[in-house]
Amino acid sequence: MNNYIIKTEQLIKKYKSFVAVNDVSLHIRKGSIYGFLGPNGAGKSTTMKMLLGLTAPTKGSFEIDGKQFPNDRLSILKEVGSFIESPSFYANLTGRENLDIIRRILGLPQSAVEDALELVGLSEFGSRLAKKYSLGMKQRLGLAGALLGRPPILILDEPTNGLDPSGIHEIRNLIKSLPNLYDCTVLISSHMLSEIELMADDIGILNHGRLLFEGSLDSLRQNAIQSGFAADNLEDMFLTMVDKDNAGRKQRAIL
Repeated sequence: MNNYIIKTEQLIKKYKSFVAVNDVSLHIRKGSIYGFLGPNGAGKSTTMKMLLGLTAPTKGSFEIDGKQFPNDRLSILKEVGSFIESPSFYANLTGRENLDIIRRILGLPQSAVEDALELVGLSEFGSRLAKKYSLGMKQRLGLAGALLGRPPILILDEPTNGLDPSGIHEIRNLIKSLPNLYDCTVLISSHMLSEIELMADDIGILNHGRLLFEGSLDSLRQNAIQSGFAADNLEDMFLTMVDKDNAGRKQRAIL
């Protein structure tokens, strides 16, 4: 019996003639950190939006914690904290006030806001207006919103964008600690394998909407060795995999 808390079956998303996601089947284990990797425009954000019910699949299906979309959409959303693309806030409210709006909607105690601010290192800036936050601080505030109430599932779309190296290190360590601290599962996207491999248990590689690889980080290392790459240089393996897929697409287009 598998232990997948998120499972998709041949997800397809089309926008008229453009296919953003093409036949994607993901298998995300409970309690794991799943790195969703791909170049910009690969379809990562679109896939995550489908999982959150923000856009409907053209074809295919998925379930989260045994609940089926779309019938159990509201039940699914109660279990998921999310951070998709650049988070938006009320500019003339403080960071604390922005989180308090989410807290009230979720019916959480006031302490949940302070807990989330502390987790992402924004406690001393909670009273600052959101419009005065730097890009990195806005990213932290978005992550704090996703962490409100400590949901069992987190869907995070490139949460370290805009952070300086120190901030990236802090947020990476926080994300790595979450499955053990709060018994949660994390789906996190990035276009940088070097970042993902420092925190993920399993990896899915997407390019032009198609899943090129899915498996454990160790199995990716084995694939790298078998393909003549160094096990400690997965970035080259990833780039070659994407380049090979792109070349194949161009060849098929010519034919």
